[in-house]
Amino acid sequence: MVPALEALQRLREGNRRFVQDVRNSDTAANASRRNEVAAAQEPFAIILGCSDSRVPAEIVFDQGLGDLFVIRVAGNIVASSQVGSVEFAAARYATRLVVVLGHTSCGAILATLEELQRPSENQSRSLRSIVDRVRPSVESLLLTELRHDPEALISRAVRANVRLSANHLRYGSPVLEQLIQNEGLMVVGAEYSLETGVVEFFDGVP
Repeated sequence: MVPALEALQRLREGNRRFVQDVRNSDTAANASRRNEVAAAQEPFAIILGCSDSRVPAEIVFDQGLGDLFVIRVAGNIVASSQVGSVEFAAARYATRLVVVLGHTSCGAILATLEELQRPSENQSRSLRSIVDRVRPSVESLLLTELRHDPEALISRAVRANVRLSANHLRYGSPVLEQLIQNEGLMVVGAEYSLETGVVEFFDGVP
């Protein structure tokens, strides 16, 4: 089992390599590693990230087969299936770090802000379910002066949504609460910059 802080350091180092364009040869998806993890996996971190095609967790953290347990959904929202997936990995594989990974210019956040300002009658029920999950984290921002600054608004909204999702995992699951209290599980929030490639950990980090 990899302790949470050690896992966090691995992710930071991997992201640093990614930004510097220096890939670790140990993370290569070669036949040897494929055979090694075929029988069992021991992911050292759980990543709940956005489905955006520009933010594949294994690449931005320079990790290989079997290193990360990745859950991807538009807007890195937390619904029952995401909670269950995190519970499963944390309990079954003794993974002690959970990262909620948002990113700059998130389309799901932008869609939610647009919907709150200009409701759409043609929005599908499935898309609305994502918007409704993001809504609580951004609605109050539209009551501030940020509503006059679209760039600042979406920047703040992305981080607010990450914090909401992280708190949902921390306090919305008895299983995860017990692991946090007794087993050293840590849930942190982070933001990936599409422009620089840098991941900034900003929520729940000691």
